[in-house]
Amino acid sequence: MTKFLGIALLLVVSVSAQASIDSKSRSKQDKPAVDVAAPFAEQMRAIELDLADGETYSEISAEDKAAAMAALQRIAQKLESSGGVGNLTASEKAAVFNDQELANNILTKAGEDSLLVCKREKKVGSHRTTTHCATVAERRRAADRTQNALRDNTVRFMCGTSGCSTMGN
Repeated sequence: MTKFLGIALLLVVSVSAQASIDSKSRSKQDKPAVDVAAPFAEQMRAIELDLADGETYSEISAEDKAAAMAALQRIAQKLESSGGVGNLTASEKAAVFNDQELANNILTKAGEDSLLVCKREKKVGSHRTTTHCATVAERRRAADRTQNALRDNTVRFMCGTSGCSTMGN
């Protein structure tokens, strides 16, 4: 009987721990970068600080950074000139919504690509583990380079250094 209670308690604790971990990780990801209903000036200041720190959006390109900042500037101008979201015309609301979506998409993708992932690996022939940390984008680029190198080596192996030629020519 005590074994059964111990197993049941362990199961309940592990399920509740997983639920709390999932709720914490989801709450940060589901939150949009720009929410026009909240005070916009504070959000824009926070985004500018995140862009400047070099960590939160470390994988954002210069073009995407410029596009996101331009969209934020357009939103700020529209909200400032009208006095708030409630005073915008339908076409202005649509333009603000489109700029908000653009900024959210750019910043969300850059944030996901900038996520640092650490992996513990054992080298072949060794029992010592090493930790290798890289951003999602760095891992994607390394995988692409490896695939291209394998593809190039396969072509060289099958065709030689002089290149492939068709039979009968």
